[in-house]
Amino acid sequence: MLQAILGKKLGMTQIYSEEGNVIPVTIIEAGPCTVMQVKTDDSDGYGAIQLGFQDKRVSKSKNRRNRRALKPQIIQAEKIGTTPKQFVRELRWDGAGEYETGKDVTVETMEGVEYVDVIGTSKGRGFTGVMKRHNFRGGHATHGQHNRDRHGGSIGQATWPGRVFKGMKMPGHFGVDRITVQNLKVVSIDKEKNLLAVKGAIPGHNGAFVIVKKAIKK
Repeated sequence: MLQAILGKKLGMTQIYSEEGNVIPVTIIEAGPCTVMQVKTDDSDGYGAIQLGFQDKRVSKSKNRRNRRALKPQIIQAEKIGTTPKQFVRELRWDGAGEYETGKDVTVETMEGVEYVDVIGTSKGRGFTGVMKRHNFRGGHATHGQHNRDRHGGSIGQATWPGRVFKGMKMPGHFGVDRITVQNLKVVSIDKEKNLLAVKGAIPGHNGAFVIVKKAIKK
């Protein structure tokens, strides 16, 4: 069975262990996910299953700005008897015949897993300076320092080579990166509410979509 599922980050909290220790955990709404497509070596050249999580609104308005789901997404969902999904991802899997399109995958698939890898998108922080983006310490705040305490300093050289080297750490866009946090311990699983509690933090804001997989290094 594929020990992976799509979900949504709900937020962080803390729980107490049997020994009375405080454990910081992140609550993930894991599933239920719908199997949107099953790919095999014969049909697509490789094995994978396509999962969809959380229904997407469907609007019949002719104005494209008011549409929630595109026509190909609606047609694909209607063929398997479901609705378009907001978060659709493909996971490699070679277990041909184990999954059927239209069936649901719940958090029970993670039962027995002790450690997971969580893949998400980090928070977007816009255009930031070098202190926040690259952890620079900043300049000195004494001896006539003026308006340079959070700057990066010199970035070039003298006459030769007379240019800025590629890869120089400078201000710029920060965040919205695909990040994988590995080896997070599974603290508890709530099958009735489809909730998964993992120890530690995961990338993204509250409500962000994530992919939860069985840890590959544990």
